[in-house]
Amino acid sequence: MAVLITDTCINCAACEPECPNQAIYEPGAEWSMADGTNLTGKVTLLNGKEVDADEMQTALSDEFYYIVTDKCTECKGFHDEEQCIAFCPVPDCIIPDPDHVESEAVLLERQTFLHG
Repeated sequence: MAVLITDTCINCAACEPECPNQAIYEPGAEWSMADGTNLTGKVTLLNGKEVDADEMQTALSDEFYYIVTDKCTECKGFHDEEQCIAFCPVPDCIIPDPDHVESEAVLLERQTFLHG
């Protein structure tokens, strides 16, 4: 499953540079699927949604750091554990996202899709 940053986030930014998918953004920051990936132009995500990878999207939070679910691979294909959780100084600030439960196979497929 993807992970999410809770409202206990202190906005320290420790997690952001550790994400191999550049799926973590600061409060209020716009984002795109192309950021930190090999995606460009019109693409069809693994969930079937068609997007322009280069198009900037509205921030998902103005209050604390956030994770773009469609870019999160739980660091599968890069590391043995989620780097955002490992580097976060606030216990239980970054947790599994119960709304996005995914198998390791799906996470690895996403990693290949984003960086292949």
